[in-house]
Amino acid sequence: MALANENYLKVPQIYCFDEIEKKVNAYKLLHPKAEIIRLGAGDVTRPLPAEVIKAMHKAIDELGHENSFRGYSPPQGYDFLITKIQKEYKTLGISLAKETIFINDGAKSAIGNIGHVLGRDNIIAIAEPVYPVYENATIMSGRAGNIIDESKWSNIVYLACNPENNFIPELPEEKVDVIYICNPNNPTGIAMNRAELKRWVEYAIHHHSIIVYDGAYEAYIQQDDIPRSIYEIKGAKKVAIEVRTFSKTAEFTGLRCGYAVFPHELNVFTKFGESVPLVDLWSRRNSNYTNGVSYIVQRGAEAVFSPKGKQEVNEIINYYITNTQLVRNELIALGFEVFGQVNSPYIWFKVPENMSSWKYFNELLFQKNIVGTPGVLFGSKGEGYMRFTGFSSRENILKALDRLKN
Repeated sequence: MALANENYLKVPQIYCFDEIEKKVNAYKLLHPKAEIIRLGAGDVTRPLPAEVIKAMHKAIDELGHENSFRGYSPPQGYDFLITKIQKEYKTLGISLAKETIFINDGAKSAIGNIGHVLGRDNIIAIAEPVYPVYENATIMSGRAGNIIDESKWSNIVYLACNPENNFIPELPEEKVDVIYICNPNNPTGIAMNRAELKRWVEYAIHHHSIIVYDGAYEAYIQQDDIPRSIYEIKGAKKVAIEVRTFSKTAEFTGLRCGYAVFPHELNVFTKFGESVPLVDLWSRRNSNYTNGVSYIVQRGAEAVFSPKGKQEVNEIINYYITNTQLVRNELIALGFEVFGQVNSPYIWFKVPENMSSWKYFNELLFQKNIVGTPGVLFGSKGEGYMRFTGFSSRENILKALDRLKN
């Protein structure tokens, strides 16, 4: 009798954001003529940068000739892309060895798979509200421990983020082993500055902890005191994995490409106290679990770093940032308590008094034909909040704001 991995039964059968689609589709069946505007999904909407398209067309043509055909990509990724990533970090004053950079199909899979190289007895720290994959991956890998109420687990330390701490998590009072940090944060749009991030690096060094640093939205950072990489903080290479993605930077949500950095200085320990470089474990995992990202997509990602590619990407980022500014300003004018946006494509705001996140979601859908993301989908501390995004056309943004006013 083949047995199931019952840890998978401990997470909802429907991914939380799919629940939104289910409700929207049910509404559309009843109201087929409704013009629905989506301000909730964290999916991009602009066309791919022209330089990316050109590079991918060229790569496709190369695969059509025997002398330039490529088969399996190297598990770590092609050197041409890794070299470009190295140079990009150099602009921040950060030196990384090539063998510490691993190309993958996006931040989500990298974050979900990091548990493969970490022991099951680690205590995990997760800020709340936050991207749900951190908790779900911990649960499915069997590292969450036992459930202690409807939404909390014994091996996970939940770090409450709220208006009182400006949605910046406080250091845990107890020792934790693995810390998930998303900076700028999804869903709140709040970003830690250098001093705040330095506290976390120092905590991790002191406790021999690891920080899984999700930098998916670093391209949206506008303020000088917000680091674009955790490695800008002294000592961070000893304690941090950094994960980045081209998804929200260059419209790659459908193409799928990102990368993770495992510095040589970063070590984990056996139960006997023996130090092991984490990059060695990840390299073993990577070579056995994946055949990498396609040549065509990696050539497209390489084009993002070209001068013209950077210009096109910056135009897209600025477009979304302007959208979020418009939404934020209108919500404030309407009297909502608003957070985030300055360094992020997300706006986080408090729903009207005496309403749950889902109740306000329904009100927006049924009365305004606008779709937001209920804050409770990001954890119990997100109850009473809603997330809007700037990932839409300017036309739709202006239409949605007009509906909110009337």
